Amino acid sequence: MNKYETVFILTPVLSDDQAKETVAKFKKVLTDKGANIVNEEAWGLKKLAYQIEKKTSGFYFLMEFEAEPAVIKTLETAYRRDEKVIRFQTVKLDKYAAEYAEKRRNKLGAKTEEA
Repeated sequence: MNKYETVFILTPVLSDDQAKETVAKFKKVLTDKGANIVNEEAWGLKKLAYQIEKKTSGFYFLMEFEAEPAVIKTLETAYRRDEKVIRFQTVKLDKYAAEYAEKRRNKLGAKTEEA
C-alpha cells in the first residue's frame, strides 16, 4: 500500500452539514475500496488565489490515507462527478513527505491537547 494525500476544495455556498456530508461520501469511497484513512483536516473557508467558476473562496479539506494505486482513479472519478468539488489534487507521498506529514500531524496534535 502506498501513502497518499489529497486536498480538495468545495464550493463556498454549502452549509456545514452539506460539506461534512460530502467529505463523508469521499471517505466512504476510500474505505469501501480498502483504503486506510490516516488523517483528515478541515482547513475551513479560505480565499482562493484566483477565481474558479466565478467563486473567490472555498472550503478546503485534506485527507491522508494508505491505499492501492487503483483506488486513486476511483476517488478522482468521484471528485469529477460531484458538482460541489471545484478543485482537487492527489499526490503520492515519498518517504520524506510521509515523515514530514507525520511530524506535522504530531505537532498539530500537541497544539490541540494544549488548548
